Amino acid sequence: MKILNLEIDNIFPYEKNPRKNDEAVNVVAKSLEEFGFQQPLVLDANNVIVVGHTRFSAAKQLGLETVPCVIADHLSSEQINAYRIMDNKSAEYANWENDLLLGEINSLIDSGYDSELTGFSKEEITDLKLEFDLSFAYDSVNKGALSERFGAPPFSVLNARAGYWQDRKKMWASLGIESEQGRDDNLLKYSKVTRLKTGTSVFDPVLCELVYKWFSAPRAKVLDPFAGGSVRGIVAAKTGRSYFGIDLRAEQIKANELQAKKIAPAEDIVWKLGNSQDILSIAKGVEADLIFTCPPYSDLEVYSDDPEDLSTMDYGQFIEAYRDIISKSCSLLKDNSFAAVVVGEIRDKAGVYRNFVGDTVKAFIDAGLDYYNEAILVTMIGTLPLRTEIAFNSARKLGKTHQNVLVFVKGDPIQAAEKIGVVDFSEIQNGTENGERILQTYG
Repeated sequence: MKILNLEIDNIFPYEKNPRKNDEAVNVVAKSLEEFGFQQPLVLDANNVIVVGHTRFSAAKQLGLETVPCVIADHLSSEQINAYRIMDNKSAEYANWENDLLLGEINSLIDSGYDSELTGFSKEEITDLKLEFDLSFAYDSVNKGALSERFGAPPFSVLNARAGYWQDRKKMWASLGIESEQGRDDNLLKYSKVTRLKTGTSVFDPVLCELVYKWFSAPRAKVLDPFAGGSVRGIVAAKTGRSYFGIDLRAEQIKANELQAKKIAPAEDIVWKLGNSQDILSIAKGVEADLIFTCPPYSDLEVYSDDPEDLSTMDYGQFIEAYRDIISKSCSLLKDNSFAAVVVGEIRDKAGVYRNFVGDTVKAFIDAGLDYYNEAILVTMIGTLPLRTEIAFNSARKLGKTHQNVLVFVKGDPIQAAEKIGVVDFSEIQNGTENGERILQTYG
């Protein structure tokens, strides 16, 4: 095919392009400056871009007047649409707009075209439809009074896939939070094939913000017996709370403190080194308004080779130590206050669930608290299809794409709610574009 140098003003982006790639433009612009165009844009007969939207945007950013192109006038409109999706699917950068993507795929299906020639399998298309249906339902609710007041619908299903949730998550990430710092980059032991950016679990800052705003008042003292990464401490500070967390690993605390120094240097965030079974001495004098934590999932993630590290213990030893820590932590919680914990089920070596969620509920009840709320956090699919296929075929294990958010109350829940007061997100729900707005709102 002949390569033509066309004026950039005579080239037109495809309006329904489902791949949004703003984050990649700067990267590609630098590449063009260094190496020039190594691949021409592919256009249809009307000079509408088939392949090369990111390169086109980068060229405009650089002020280029002409760009190399080839005209794919030998392809049908269905072939062009399928080719556009297939090419985008292989891109390293960018995010899909599911509504546009599904619209394009459904259009091909309606015309009788083989949808798998887009690079998406039938299973992936089914997953996309399910994810879109969930996101659409929650985005619709988000436009109403509930989400404007509460940050997210206060329902028993929380959808971390929803557009408003992901936008909020990007805003928190813009502060520079890197909670995975201080830990091995593959604690979950994923293979190189199934790993995403990291095999280390990172706590969701949006969930963190919701729990703080829903279950504690401004200036509340948050106690976290299983501190782990930096997220819960930094989000506590940025929502006007003070935070006291305990972790067994010095390198984790050092990494957390470096994060806090950059993001919230003047805030009341404390990480203490020690074994949480000694919490009564480590946190002596702490009177918590909220317990909020995410415990180690037994040996699912092994954080160190320290024999006192819960992640190194067998499950029986783990639960015994875990129950002891929960009991002591709850003794430091003020009356008429809440405790929230994020947990998920874990399997033993034979693949059988250990009932960790049930054991967690029992631990808090035995510590004198009442089991008050439960919610399911629907998490991103990510590499789940890759990881699930073999496990399901061989052992009928369902791919887990949720976590449990358990809420307990010490004392009277009505009085606990009165202490917190009215929850209102409306002052930060609209017009928030970056982390600076968080600082302005809460600072």
